[in-house]
Amino acid sequence: MTNISRESAFIYTFAYNDAERSLCHLEMRSFFGADTETKIIKSHVKINPSRSPFMKGRVEILADGDTVEEIIAKAPAFGSEEETNKVIFLKINDRQGIDKVENNERLQIERAIGSEMQGEFDLHNPNQLYAIVPFKGRWYFGMYTKSEPIWFKHMKKPREYSTALSTRVARSVANIAVPNPEGIIAIDPCCGIGTVLVEALSMGIDIVGRDINPLVCDGSRENIAYFGLTGDVKKSAIEEIVESYDVAIIDLPYNLYTHATWDEQFTILKHARRIAKKVVIVTIESMDERLEEVGFQVIDRCVTMKQQFSREIVVCK
Repeated sequence: MTNISRESAFIYTFAYNDAERSLCHLEMRSFFGADTETKIIKSHVKINPSRSPFMKGRVEILADGDTVEEIIAKAPAFGSEEETNKVIFLKINDRQGIDKVENNERLQIERAIGSEMQGEFDLHNPNQLYAIVPFKGRWYFGMYTKSEPIWFKHMKKPREYSTALSTRVARSVANIAVPNPEGIIAIDPCCGIGTVLVEALSMGIDIVGRDINPLVCDGSRENIAYFGLTGDVKKSAIEEIVESYDVAIIDLPYNLYTHATWDEQFTILKHARRIAKKVVIVTIESMDERLEEVGFQVIDRCVTMKQQFSREIVVCK
């Protein structure tokens, strides 16, 4: 769940390679309204870090100061005699080059804060993790939540297509489409074997799947059930859909057996605009003129690479 609190603030750290940069930045903009090259961002938006395949963790800020000594002085106010704790210095921060905090200093800071906190310091199995991080000239300290790679468990599905989105890309696309699931109803009208559906459902997104091919509908239902999820997947052409949705996610068909002609793509896009307020399109070819012809306005986009194969992800309204 995503929410905005004027009383709470959070720091998020990210990890991605050059091929993933554009996709990660679009996901950041969807969550926070901004992106960053420093792989660290501060926001009032609260996100479960396990939602993103690129987030390393989240700090819920409890204290900040101009110097680390200010944080050490505040440390006795934190922790509990009933629980053990551990303080970690986040290696992903904006102190790089000559300003980089080296390993020995990081360890000293961790121990200095931990020794002043309430409760016992446990390096191996603490009840609560805390983190200290420098960011934009200040120091921040708070409770740390580490990201769990839930998407990794979804890589091996009973039914797979070689051209399906990877689980990492599918998860990020679901986040781009529905950064805040509360009150949002989504549809994947060309759901295939359900790669996007599995990721979206596992994050609590209210989404249904439709596909014109009954065999892939069967595969999608099997994949969803395999991971203990419940989803609504039915055989249906997009032009037959009469319900309205807040957002549609469309990975345009392009493989050897289901490559859509322009007329077929036009039909898919035209009806997507009819049934949804917002549409996220995954395509292997640029189609700005086609989107404009349908009446879409492009509000954001990115390119994701896999070896020599690229996809464009376009956010439209």
